[in-house]
Amino acid sequence: VSWVEEPSAGHGTDNLSEMLDQVIAGTKALYRGHAIAAVAATDPHIAEDALDLIEVEYEVLDAVLDPQEAMRPGAPQLHPGMVTQEVGGLFDGETGEAGTEETNAAKHVKFTKGDLDTGFAEADIIIEREFDTGMYHQGYIETHNGTAMWKKDDRVQVWSSTQGQFEVRDQTALLCGLAPSRVTVEPVEIGGGFGGKTHVVMEPLAAILSKKTGRPVKMIMTRQEVFEGTGPTSGTHNRVKIGAKRDGTITAMDAELIFEAGAYPGSPFTAGAMCAFAPYDVDNIEVEGWDVVVNKPKVGAYRAPGAPAAEYAVESVIDEIAERLELDPLEFRLQNAAQEGTVRADGAAFGVIGNVDTLQAVQQSEHYRSELSGENRGRGVASGFWFNVGFTSAAHANVMSDGTVGLVVGSADIGGTRAALAMQFAETLGIPYESVNPQVVNTDAIGYTMVTGGSRTAFAGGWAAHEAALDIRRQLVERAAMIWECDLDAVSYEDGVLSGPDDQSFTFQEICEQLPHTGGLIQGKADVSPETSGPAFACHVVDVEVDPETGKVDILRYTAAQDVGTAVHPSYVESQIQGGVAQGIGMALHEEYVFDDSGNMENPTLLDYRMPTTFDLPMLDVLLVEVANPGHPYGVRGVGEIPIVPPLAAVANAIHDAMGVRVTQLPATPDRMLELLEEQGG
Repeated sequence: VSWVEEPSAGHGTDNLSEMLDQVIAGTKALYRGHAIAAVAATDPHIAEDALDLIEVEYEVLDAVLDPQEAMRPGAPQLHPGMVTQEVGGLFDGETGEAGTEETNAAKHVKFTKGDLDTGFAEADIIIEREFDTGMYHQGYIETHNGTAMWKKDDRVQVWSSTQGQFEVRDQTALLCGLAPSRVTVEPVEIGGGFGGKTHVVMEPLAAILSKKTGRPVKMIMTRQEVFEGTGPTSGTHNRVKIGAKRDGTITAMDAELIFEAGAYPGSPFTAGAMCAFAPYDVDNIEVEGWDVVVNKPKVGAYRAPGAPAAEYAVESVIDEIAERLELDPLEFRLQNAAQEGTVRADGAAFGVIGNVDTLQAVQQSEHYRSELSGENRGRGVASGFWFNVGFTSAAHANVMSDGTVGLVVGSADIGGTRAALAMQFAETLGIPYESVNPQVVNTDAIGYTMVTGGSRTAFAGGWAAHEAALDIRRQLVERAAMIWECDLDAVSYEDGVLSGPDDQSFTFQEICEQLPHTGGLIQGKADVSPETSGPAFACHVVDVEVDPETGKVDILRYTAAQDVGTAVHPSYVESQIQGGVAQGIGMALHEEYVFDDSGNMENPTLLDYRMPTTFDLPMLDVLLVEVANPGHPYGVRGVGEIPIVPPLAAVANAIHDAMGVRVTQLPATPDRMLELLEEQGG
């Protein structure tokens, strides 16, 4: 199958054609690894032999790999006719054209608060720096895979390792020219995602090949195909300028963020712009972001997309100003910390947040108060922010006569989903957690549920589970009132016990035993789309040691304080934070897509793309700060995104404390560290 013959998606719609191009190339292959054809066979060896028979004639075009180069006049155009679109906030979409000139800068956003010129005029110290980060892989061990069966009635069954079965359903249906109701997607257990499995890669191709062959088709990507053909996070070039008074008051903050989108628009530049200065309460702020296409794989989501790179730049300059003013880095942050009522540059005002609490938790920690001794050792701190929004989630629950409940949800489980939702459900009903049997089901068995990502699942999915439990409580009260022949108002439900007139009562299990004889078993249902959010903050402190002979940086000790709202399952929450920190350390010290001048990835294996292992990490200590989110029934804030945000800057600041050099390009690999140390010495 190729783009020319299948699928027959509506090519008159630019976005649809673009989506199709990302699955299989059309008239242009825009990066190394861009799929151009697909073959199905009875075994992989025959399929590979068949691929060798396909002849492709290429016209080699000039490539542009650097986003700054791509923005310059005269740069090779990836998409002729593309002009810059001005966008609003993260969920506002396009608001109009910013220009009419053909460009690789697909989108632009700008947020302004106060007056920047006035703010810098008030400053006694102004520091401006530029920073670069590489493209990073999400690090999931299981590669992308999917199986599809196109049935004789033109219905399609898909089994997919995905973070969102409804997204796979809708995108597969769209690209195959089907109504969503004709596609059923079964989410299989996922071997890691971290944002990298929120979109279709091969499912539509498997469906079309199944249609052609009349047989189910299974596709599994090799590791090299994953690296070269799926979505890493954006490489970035970011400029940050901050001014402050001698007393430590920040007067102005300015940033320009340039994000690589890969071959098609869609980098997290807006999220980066919204997060960059979020930890600070400053009157004068301006931040703009650019979404720039280059001849690299189309980027995808990766934990807190956009925030780690943006806040690496900001937190590095914050650290430098604190040093120049001879202020403790935590005291400086506390002096300027965002609090309840603080208005961000994008116009959103914070409700109850735990930003100050996380700073104080680190400040009071044994780690921060301990002495760090030894040569070439340093300590660094950094803050971070992420939104944690809601979106749509659904939950159904079937009450059994033995007192157990089957909880059915549509949120793919990528790290504790079942437990977090079942615990909130059990809490609402006042029954043991062990009595709840959670299941993640296919797209035909539950209402629409957004992708598991963005730290939304425990927040919104848990809310749906809570509402489904309330629906069950209401029905149980009705059933008890019928049995006792009393008014509904005479029945109460508390801690899993129904109480009625004349000291009558039923435990949850006792009323369940009555259900088959009093009208049948009951089912609770809920669909929610929370308009509130659970903004979360974190503050990290890290100790490092740098080997001046080799340039190698070792992590000696790490402590992460995070506002988790309410820790529904504390050990799972702690593990989520530790995992995010480990990935952030990988960004800071080890990981990076390496391309040659022609756009060929030079390290498309796990041997050459170096992720941190247990040998690279100490025990990662976690301080759970619980500032309940008033916008959630149980005070929940998402926890999965924010722990990856502070490590980049915290490690860079610790390196400076150890060696006196400012790291402005990550990862801080041994060769880069040696260059910095040589520049310092020379």
